[in-house]
Amino acid sequence: MWFSFWRSRDRFSLDELRFLIDQLIKIQVVNEVNKDFVVEALRSIAELITYGDQHDTAYFEFFMEKQVMGEFVRILKISSKTLFVPLQLLQTMSIMIQNLESDHSIYYMFSNEHVNYLITYPFDFRNEELLSYYISFLRAISGKLNRDTISLLVKTESDDVVEFPLYVEAIRFAFHEESMIRTAVRALTLNVYHVGDDAVNRFVSKAPHTDYFLNLIKFFQERCIRLDSVVLNASKNLSMESTSSILSAVDEIEDNLYYFSDVVSAGIPDVGRLIMDNVLRLLIFPVILPSLRIEAVKEPSLGAVTSLYLICCILRILKIKDLANTVAAALLCYPETFSEISEAKLNGNMLGHASPDAATPNTDKIYHSAESDAGSSEVATLIYSSSQNHRQCGVLDHNCASTKFAPREALLSFVASGDDVQVSGSLNVLATLLQTKELDESIIDALGILPQRKQHKKKLLQALVGEDSGEEQLFSSKSNGARDGVSGELDIYLQKLKEYVGTPCANPEVGVSPRVHRFQVLDSLVNLFCRSNISAETLWDGGWLLRQLLPYSEAEFNCHHLRQLEDSFHHCTNRVLEEAKGTWSDLLLTVICDEWRKCKRAIEAASPRKDPKCMLLPPSKLASADHAACESSFAAGERMCETVKVFALLHHLHTFSLGRVLPDQPPISSAVDIPEKSRAKNAGLNLPELKTNAEINMVDAVPCRIAFERGKERHFHLLALSIGSSGWLVLAEELPMKPRRGVVRVVAPLSGCSPRIDDKHTRWLHLRIRPSSFPFIDTEKYTAHGKVKSKALVDGRWTLAFRGEEACKYAQSMILEEIKLQSDEVERCIQPLLELDRSLDRSSPTRSMEDDNSA
Repeated sequence: MWFSFWRSRDRFSLDELRFLIDQLIKIQVVNEVNKDFVVEALRSIAELITYGDQHDTAYFEFFMEKQVMGEFVRILKISSKTLFVPLQLLQTMSIMIQNLESDHSIYYMFSNEHVNYLITYPFDFRNEELLSYYISFLRAISGKLNRDTISLLVKTESDDVVEFPLYVEAIRFAFHEESMIRTAVRALTLNVYHVGDDAVNRFVSKAPHTDYFLNLIKFFQERCIRLDSVVLNASKNLSMESTSSILSAVDEIEDNLYYFSDVVSAGIPDVGRLIMDNVLRLLIFPVILPSLRIEAVKEPSLGAVTSLYLICCILRILKIKDLANTVAAALLCYPETFSEISEAKLNGNMLGHASPDAATPNTDKIYHSAESDAGSSEVATLIYSSSQNHRQCGVLDHNCASTKFAPREALLSFVASGDDVQVSGSLNVLATLLQTKELDESIIDALGILPQRKQHKKKLLQALVGEDSGEEQLFSSKSNGARDGVSGELDIYLQKLKEYVGTPCANPEVGVSPRVHRFQVLDSLVNLFCRSNISAETLWDGGWLLRQLLPYSEAEFNCHHLRQLEDSFHHCTNRVLEEAKGTWSDLLLTVICDEWRKCKRAIEAASPRKDPKCMLLPPSKLASADHAACESSFAAGERMCETVKVFALLHHLHTFSLGRVLPDQPPISSAVDIPEKSRAKNAGLNLPELKTNAEINMVDAVPCRIAFERGKERHFHLLALSIGSSGWLVLAEELPMKPRRGVVRVVAPLSGCSPRIDDKHTRWLHLRIRPSSFPFIDTEKYTAHGKVKSKALVDGRWTLAFRGEEACKYAQSMILEEIKLQSDEVERCIQPLLELDRSLDRSSPTRSMEDDNSA
């Protein structure tokens, strides 16, 4: 009972803190006997100091009085043979620094060089756990940095920082193999840069510490090459794992670029220049741009698609004006010294990769003057001819192996003759350049992608300030090369390019009128819309770009362009008419209305719909591409959706080429009443839908037998019905109390049933029963990359047995008649949509209103 006379100490009391510190001071050596107490004491001190900082200042005053920071250093020195004490000490320091809110407390912690001693202490970093605790300790310190506290952690001479252990020790682990450590170090460096201390800024931007930024870009370069390898492997092995690996590599690329952006945003001029110079010298010039023209033999190079993606990412994330304009200016040039390459050849995956469309009459090239169409003999017009390939003023010749290509020419070559991925990548780059606010308008104009509304405003401004002949520039479509040529901004960045690569790198075409380059871009886009081997989604991206370049005028279109678009539209119209007789004719009108609205939203959106990283992902394989499934209704549905998407785009382009506003709804004829002499009327069907258990007249029904389960044959009456664009196959059971009346038991779509009489059993009728809907319409069943969540749809099969051959033939003819009625009605409804009227007055009131608004 004598224990009751002893009073236990309160865990969160000043007495407890005194006891722990007094016991810690008494320890002269840390060994196996007392190490557990030391670890627990260090942990408890962190808790008590954190508690006292929030409730009672006496705790930290006692902490200072006993100079516990010095005791921490002493304990570390005498515990070199054990790992647990350094681990707990680092954790204790991290907890205290993170949770102390009093500025006075933080100042004390950072003073007397105790923190710097812990930072520079030679811990055994071979232990991963110890390294993790150490990095957390450093990051905790950086979180408390400001203009006052940072001065306690640096050593200065003549107002210059000569030692900064926190920063120097941290960047030693900047490229550690563990991503969490790299992330922590980057967070620390950003905390340092954003303090805004001039002396510290000079310290980090002087040698040898500038090597950190050089190594940073080298590390990023390695990640870019790794991304290219992942993309290449994924193209050979299409799987969900491949997509995941690409997305993981892409996330790392973007994280690096966002870190660069955060570093630049700290506002340290020398550091910003270091980042930009290293990005240009180590990545843009030697790796990215050459991959758009040539394939390096000695130096590591990237694939074209990876390079296109990196250009998009760098311009979108790194908001550096000089960097953006230098990259854009480099696209116009073909310097021979972007990288030191002794042997080079044309990249077979780029300019030499011609699609099947490249051999068609729409994509073979010659040049002729556009004086009669565009109003200027200076504008070289791209028309294609397979018999002649040569280079003239403004000409892009993509088939001559001996010709040098500027990256911009490679982009247009991809659009004109590349595969779907190359087209998508090139359109993304052009869209990114168009939306990069840091780019000077004169450089955008030299690239040929300055939007017409900006051209109009530029000429209006010139007219107002009296430059050149403003009135002539504003109201005339003609363009003099001297007036419309590149401005001094482009010359400035061409000179900077010369400084980077050491030799002049201008393309002879740089000096020509930007109008020629605008025409080349327009011509490539028009030819893109005439290609049949490009996905509808990619064509929509091209439609968006064209809409941005020419938002309210058809002035840049010439007769050849209009003929190309019209021919392509008529070709697509024939495919739509085939779909009106196809497997999904009953849903054709619904799909047209849906895709019409989607296409309009896509090309009128403020920015492209897809993220640039989509160009790297393996394309989803369409069911129609699988020969084994090419006859399935699912494959037919995919083909119909692709056809309708292309048709909607071409129709919008036709409307746009006339300078008109894109309509919200397609011009589709309304449905007509049910004819009196029809099977639907005879069946007593008035509703647009037919459901099971509904009663109908069975005037034209044919008795038959069918077994939905093995050994369970059932008797029905078959009836084929159509109302407007809807149609059904009906299996009904006759009501015993109501002659010639029946109740619907089974309903299936009429379209795509393909009735066929069996070759050996002439009383059997085979029917294909497709699903009533497909996931292209039900968006909830569709994921982001076009993968169906549920199992793939499978067509059903019915085999109906009739009483005789005549009954079987009658059933087949009834079904075919109703299918034709249904198809004819669908074709009648879409007929207004298929007719183009080129004789309409192009100067419509709507167009005039748009001109006024844009001005």
